[in-house]
Amino acid sequence: MSITIRPARPADVRGINDVVEPLAHRGILLGKDLVSFYEAVQEFQVAVDEDGTVVGCGALHVMWEDLAEVRTLAVSERVLGTGTGHRMLEALLGRARELGLARVFCLTFETEFFARHGFVPMAEAVDPELYGQLLRSPDEGIAEFLDLARVKPNTLGNTRMIAQL
Repeated sequence: MSITIRPARPADVRGINDVVEPLAHRGILLGKDLVSFYEAVQEFQVAVDEDGTVVGCGALHVMWEDLAEVRTLAVSERVLGTGTGHRMLEALLGRARELGLARVFCLTFETEFFARHGFVPMAEAVDPELYGQLLRSPDEGIAEFLDLARVKPNTLGNTRMIAQL
């Protein structure tokens, strides 16, 4: 099977949803409304098979001048174990490097997978100035990064991990 990784297009959103939805039902990923995917489509990369079907997705969300989050990294069950998830993450980390970012955060159950890519459990605190700036954001991912109590019901017990680029 030939898989291509490329930037997502609005026409890919329903395919992204098809990949994410089964994982959201199993409590592995947070479910999102289609409108949320459309609003963030420019952050997404997709993996498509030779028929053009979306079989994987992932987003890179910039949080600060040197920091981004990998979000919604998922592959369909039929491509598990093919390296598609690895290729998706490498594409997202490559994009982070192109943007000149120094750190990438994720919230995940797949700690071994992310550890193989240089992520470690997050223990570091951000400096007070950055913390104060990030607190102003309405973005739930930033609240998860800061480990704010208001997002605890949404984090599903995931591990906060970070990689230095």
